[in-house]
Amino acid sequence: MHQKAQGIKNVQKGKFGYLKAQRKKQILITAVLYAAPLLLFFTGLWQTGTRKNWFTMIAVVGCLPACKWTVNVIMLFLQKPLSREVYEKIVPHEGTLTTAYELTFTAYEKNTSVAAIAICGNEVIAYTEDPKADTTFLEKHITNILLQNNFYGVHVKVVKDLKRYLERMDSFNKRADELRKGIKFVPDQKYPELSREELMCHTMMAISL
Repeated sequence: MHQKAQGIKNVQKGKFGYLKAQRKKQILITAVLYAAPLLLFFTGLWQTGTRKNWFTMIAVVGCLPACKWTVNVIMLFLQKPLSREVYEKIVPHEGTLTTAYELTFTAYEKNTSVAAIAICGNEVIAYTEDPKADTTFLEKHITNILLQNNFYGVHVKVVKDLKRYLERMDSFNKRADELRKGIKFVPDQKYPELSREELMCHTMMAISL
């Protein structure tokens, strides 16, 4: 799942530039969702000369979806996109690893932003730029989610140091055959085209914003 620099249009989750693309997309959707009930409200006001009409009631109810999307927009702006400078430092180390970028892992207790993640066999390394991130909590959280989805024997490590992350990626690539050796995998019927590592990545993206 090699990543290449992309534009901000139609950027899939896990790709570089996803957060910026989602911000623009969801701002546009939110604006449209607000525009519809506002148009309805002013139409009712123009036709009846008062706010006390059915148009106003429908417009108020119609604002609920817009409010939900507003929360989504706020959540996106609370996350820090990965800079192109850091991304371009990571890309040369990808090799044969399955990678993903700009994920925010969600849990009941807390949300944690992860700038990049790499997978090789049963080894998962993640890099977070959040100095306050609880790496131990996130390691356990990801491990448990993978275990619940029948990925056994996975080791998850979350680091805050970019150099350490890149060194671990290089180590994975050098030992790739060894790390992948002997791991049994039955393709998922829902995603038969995905390899085991890609399916692990897909599972982790499913629990992230």
